[in-house]
Formats: sequence, C-alpha cells, structure tokens
Amino acid sequence: MYSHELFGARLRALRNQAGETQKALADFLGVKQNQIGEMENGRKASTFAKLALLCEHYNVSADYLLGLTDEPRPLRGEAAGMYAGPTDDNM
Repeated sequence: MYSHELFGARLRALRNQAGETQKALADFLGVKQNQIGEMENGRKASTFAKLALLCEHYNVSADYLLGLTDEPRPLRGEAAGMYAGPTDDNM
C-alpha cells in the first residue's frame, strides 16, 4: 500500500546511495531544494512526470518507489531483463 512516508524514505535512501545532495536532485527535477525535503519527509507527493524521471534517474521501478514491492527491479541494463527500447531487429 502506498504511503508518503515510505516513498520519502526510499527516495532519500536512493539519493544517499547515489551520493547526491538534495540540491543536485532538485536541479535535476527542476524543483526547489525544499520540495525534495518535503518529499523525503512524507509531506509532499511527486507528479507522475517527476516519478518517471526519478525511476529513470535511479534505475528503479515505480512500484518500488511507491512501496508496492520491496524489490527495486532495475529498469535498464543486464540485470533488468526487461525491454530496453527499440533495436534494428524489432523496428
């Protein structure tokens, strides 16, 4: 089940694992630094567009960030085992 608190905790953990500051993430998303703090503290939610950016940026599924699964499931790379986009073979 989704909760702002779990989303925030996972966002903070991913940001810290990446060695990013709140300011750097805010700049990436085009928001103010205090908005990152509010998301991480469970007081503010993300838009769908920003959720998609976060998933791509940290290479995790939206299900993980939203608390619907405990597995980060990478979106790209060898570990993902998922569709990685069009290739010459499937275009």
